[in-house]
Amino acid sequence: MSDKQLASRIDKRTAVIGVVGMGYVGLPLVRTFCGAGFRCLGYDIDDRKVTQLNAGRSYIKHIPSATISGLIKDKRFRASSRSSDLRSCDAILVCVPTPLTRMREPDMTFVEATCDMLAGVLKRGQLIVLESTTYPGTTKEVVKPILERGGLKADRDFYLAFSPEREDPGREDFTTETIPKVVGGIGPRSRQLASALYEAAISRVVSVSSCEVAEASKILENVYRCVNIAMINELKVLFDRMGINIWEVIEAASTKPFGFQPFYPGPGLGGHCIPIDPFYLTWKAREYDSPTRFIELAGEINTSMPAYVVAKVADGLNRFRKAINGSRILVLGLAYKRDIDDLRESPSIELIELLRKHGATVDYNDPHIPATHKQREHNLRMKSRPLTAATLKTYDCVLISTDHSSYDYPWIVKHARLVVDTRNATAGCRTGRSKIVRA
Repeated sequence: MSDKQLASRIDKRTAVIGVVGMGYVGLPLVRTFCGAGFRCLGYDIDDRKVTQLNAGRSYIKHIPSATISGLIKDKRFRASSRSSDLRSCDAILVCVPTPLTRMREPDMTFVEATCDMLAGVLKRGQLIVLESTTYPGTTKEVVKPILERGGLKADRDFYLAFSPEREDPGREDFTTETIPKVVGGIGPRSRQLASALYEAAISRVVSVSSCEVAEASKILENVYRCVNIAMINELKVLFDRMGINIWEVIEAASTKPFGFQPFYPGPGLGGHCIPIDPFYLTWKAREYDSPTRFIELAGEINTSMPAYVVAKVADGLNRFRKAINGSRILVLGLAYKRDIDDLRESPSIELIELLRKHGATVDYNDPHIPATHKQREHNLRMKSRPLTAATLKTYDCVLISTDHSSYDYPWIVKHARLVVDTRNATAGCRTGRSKIVRA
C-alpha cells in the first residue's frame, strides 16, 4: 500500500487502527478512534484483559463498561493477544510502559519486545506510531533499526512516527479528543500520515519537525512539573520549621494575576510520568557530557518526601508517648491522586512499606481500589478496610495520603485519634485541630 492509499483510507475512515497496550493510554485511544468512525484492534499480552474487553467489561474507572460493550456490539472494536492479528491493521499505535531500572536508568524492555513482535508482522504501507514517553532519540535509535530488520525501510516502505501520550486520569475538563496531539515523523511522509491520522480523531494536532522534537516536548512537560513540585516540597519543609503554613502561602501567592502558577506539595510523586520520565533525559544527557542538575536535585527532593511524612507520623505519635513500632496506622487513599483508581508509582505504596519497616501494622482505605494487585516492583496483597467510626477509633494514626473528594474529613478527624495530613484535606475542619499534623 502506498502513502496515498493509506492517506485515502484514513480520510475515508476505512483504515483499521491497532493499539498495542490496553492500559490507561491505549484504551482511551481505542475509544477515541472508534468514536471518530474507525475500527480498532486492541492488542495486549495479558489474556485477562483481552477476555474482559471482548466480554464488554472495562477495568478502567473513567471508561464505562457500557462504552466497551457498545463498541464490541457494533463490531468497531475487538481485543486480541495474537500478534498475527496486527497484520490486518493499517496503523499501529504503541502504548507500552517505559519504567526505570533499579539503577534509575531507562528500561526499554517493553518497547524493544514490542518492536521485535511488530517486526515479525510488519507489512508494506503500515504506519507505526510510538506513544510511550521516552528520551529523545528512541524512535530513531531503538525502534527504527528493529523494525527495519526485515528489509523494509522507514518513510519509504512503512511509516514511523512519535506522538507522546498526554493522558491525565481523573480530569474532566480535557479528554483524549480535546488534548492537543504533538506529532513528529521519522521523515516527511511519516509525519504527514501520522498527523492526518490523529487529525481524524483529535481536535488539534501540532506537527513538529522530527521525532526527537516530539520526544523532547513530552520530557520538557514532565521535567517542568517535577522541578516545580520539588521546589514546593522543599519550601514545605522549610516553612514548617518556621511555623508557616505552605498551603496558605500558595493561596496568597496565587492571587497574583501574572507571573505565578501554583504547584502543590504532597507525600511524594506518583503516576506513570513525573516520577520516571525526567530521569530518561538525565540518562540521555550523559551521552552529551551535560549534567542535568535541576532534574537530579528535584528527584532527590521528591523521593525524600515519603521518609519526611513517616517522620511526621513519628512526631505525631510521640505526642501520645507511642512509637511507630507497634502502632496501628490507616492510610487513606492508595491511588496516586484524587478520585482515580490508578496506583502506578503511588507514594502511598512506599509509605505503607516504610511504615511496615518501622514496625507498624498498616491498613488502607480507598473507595476506588477495593484490593491491590501485583505490580512490577510491589505486591502488597491488601484489601481496602471499611471506613466507620468504630474502625477509625482502633487506629493510633490516620494518614491522609490521597485526598479523595468522597471522604468526609471533619467526620474522620472527629473519630480519629491522630490525623497526619499530607494534602491539606483537613483545612476546613473547625474542630479537632489539635489532632492534626501537617505533613
